[in-house]
Amino acid sequence: MLSVILITKNAAPHIDRCLTAVRWADEIIVVDSGSTDDTLIRCSAYTKHVFIHTDWQGFGVQKNRALQYATGDWVLSVDADEEVTPILQQAILEAMQNQSYSAWQLPRLSRYCGRWMRHGGWYPDYVTRLFKRGTAQFSNDLVHEKLMVSQGKIGQLTTPLLHYSFANLEEVLQKINAYSSASAQMQFARGKQGGLGKAILHALWTFIRTYIIRLGFLEGREGFMLAVSNAEGTYYRYLKLYYYQHNVSDKT
Repeated sequence: MLSVILITKNAAPHIDRCLTAVRWADEIIVVDSGSTDDTLIRCSAYTKHVFIHTDWQGFGVQKNRALQYATGDWVLSVDADEEVTPILQQAILEAMQNQSYSAWQLPRLSRYCGRWMRHGGWYPDYVTRLFKRGTAQFSNDLVHEKLMVSQGKIGQLTTPLLHYSFANLEEVLQKINAYSSASAQMQFARGKQGGLGKAILHALWTFIRTYIIRLGFLEGREGFMLAVSNAEGTYYRYLKLYYYQHNVSDKT
């Protein structure tokens, strides 16, 4: 038995594509964090297992909440902007019959402003998403959470999970702001240091790594845009971290 779990908030533009692609699963679990669009109505057309937790504590905590509702022997974690293709469905079903592994990594192919990105560090972008229930849980990170497998070996599938990450520049800018804030909060909690110099140097390195070292230039215009947006996210993360530290020092 397979349980599909996902978390949502205002996911109406993507959710039908995501849930239609996993209707074959034995169970679909949705945990919503307070959608104000028609996400909940759309989800209820696919599953009766829709739960609401509005005390947002980060992606990791919310995904662990979804995991607690799962009852299947196997669990597949997907995001609302991802799609399991029929070919990947077959690969997942075959992987579940393989007794040598307790978890599987899936290569993820992401779309950036209308282009599927195979360079710039975006592919294969392996993510551990399929696992036996009871062998893994998510890290309690605000953002960029990881699935931590505590039992058994991890295998790798070759068929990609499709990720509709950024439809346009508006979404890019929104996520740069949200993710840089969450990442800065995590680094602040871990005692990391920010500053203008660090922001500039790390942003420059991020651009070089994305565009040159990881061959982002092969993606044409979108490759350059990706390198710039990655650098922007890094730049603002270190600046926000500096201001978190500055605000604390002012109060003390």
